[in-house]
Amino acid sequence: MHRLAIYDLDRTITAVPTWTPFLLHAAWTRAPWRLAFVPVVIGAMLVYRAGLIERRTLKQLMHRLLVGTLTPDQSATLAQSFADSFARHIRSGARAQIAADRAAGYRIVVASAAHRFYAARIAAALGIDDVIATEAEIDARGRITPRIAGRNCYGPAKLAMIEAWMAREGLARADAHVRFYSDHVTDEPTFAWADEAIAVNPHAKLRTLAEARGWPIVDWR
Repeated sequence: MHRLAIYDLDRTITAVPTWTPFLLHAAWTRAPWRLAFVPVVIGAMLVYRAGLIERRTLKQLMHRLLVGTLTPDQSATLAQSFADSFARHIRSGARAQIAADRAAGYRIVVASAAHRFYAARIAAALGIDDVIATEAEIDARGRITPRIAGRNCYGPAKLAMIEAWMAREGLARADAHVRFYSDHVTDEPTFAWADEAIAVNPHAKLRTLAEARGWPIVDWR
């Protein structure tokens, strides 16, 4: 029996989201003039909240305005500097639970809507090699573009991407025991699929759902 402990990243392992902080870090580090686009980004966020554009479209627009296209060296440098600066936002409870799951023989996996090129650096700092995340489109010159390749690893797509990863790794669902940790109700499909669903510092909707389903609720603050 394979033991998997799958962790969401934003607001589960980390105390705050990673996407907007990464974009601002990238803009400030590489091209401070891009910060002039912040009002446009805020406007786009409001349009998304009004339901007029998809989350995928919003992410691509934010990336285009605040980061642009990155060479492999640029993306590696930015991702590492961001991960280093973001270490203070890792929840102590997450560190402790990851260590406990690892000691119990679980394979630790991060599954996140964050882009892989920086999420993997945050995971690596925690000793985690397995990362399922949103992938950036790579152009013919090997550069990371603002476009998303495939699906945004969010909601039902996250579960589909976890299942695809398991298939690539040769892990049959019937032969795996899965723990899943997240803070947000949009991960309900993965919660329902897991053998153990743990709500971490849940927002109101997830707390209500967890209480109704009998899922454990933990506080990692």
